[in-house]
Amino acid sequence: MPDGADNVALIALLHGPDKPGLVAATSGWIYERGGNIVHADQHRDDEGNAFFQRIEWIPGVDADLDSKRREFESFAESLGMNVSIVRTDKRKRIALFVSKIEHCFLDLLARWKMAEFQCDIACILSNHENLKADADFHGIPFYYIPVTPENKPQAEAQQLEILTGHQVDLAVMARYMQVLSKDFLDRCGIPVINIHHSFLPAFAGAKPYHQAYQRGVKLIGATAHYATAILDDGPIIQQDVSPVTHRQTVRDLIRKGRDLEKSVLAQAVRCHLEHRVLVYGNKTVVFD
Repeated sequence: MPDGADNVALIALLHGPDKPGLVAATSGWIYERGGNIVHADQHRDDEGNAFFQRIEWIPGVDADLDSKRREFESFAESLGMNVSIVRTDKRKRIALFVSKIEHCFLDLLARWKMAEFQCDIACILSNHENLKADADFHGIPFYYIPVTPENKPQAEAQQLEILTGHQVDLAVMARYMQVLSKDFLDRCGIPVINIHHSFLPAFAGAKPYHQAYQRGVKLIGATAHYATAILDDGPIIQQDVSPVTHRQTVRDLIRKGRDLEKSVLAQAVRCHLEHRVLVYGNKTVVFD
């Protein structure tokens, strides 16, 4: 099969200073080279005078996709745009970080098995052994690495070696109840997605749903974001909320919270895998 097989597309994310003619320029460049645009979306930030675009196209028959990618990168840069491009036939390799809590982990595994995610789960890393049987059932390498305040640097060094050895493109903290250090995030060189309840900073610490119940909250939520050195402060990818009433118990709040966490994390992972998330400062543009 030729490198430019008919069902393989290129997806570009662009951003930079806004100016007239950018949409026409990018679409015209693709048309003039025999490409077929299958999806395009753009956004303008009025306050920052910034332009954002996601454009997906199938290059011409027998096109060399890697050459086309490099050509488009040079073209976008000539327009003053920052650009990143992926091929739709290149599956990303994911590492899941887990502890004892299983709902997000099992949900991601189920969606992966049902081919909702176009990726390979390369490995699973955990500071507990509780979920090893599930990893073994799916044939995914499981690494048990205990983490304590005393051994944290050594444990993270071991985790970094595993990520490198498995050529991981994305790490997902599926309720991994540890804080990744700034040194780890600086050295890993890949995006890390985290999920947490959206009570922060109001109800931090242990038993947030119990705290929320005592306070009589009317909304609970979940947030998926890219992890940064500042705890739970990275660019947000997805959020959702669910109403609650005085009739619902702490168990009801926890159940609803878990449902939201599963859904929000899955949406965030899917958007990242489909190259729909453009990080801009400390926020994101997430294309439909």
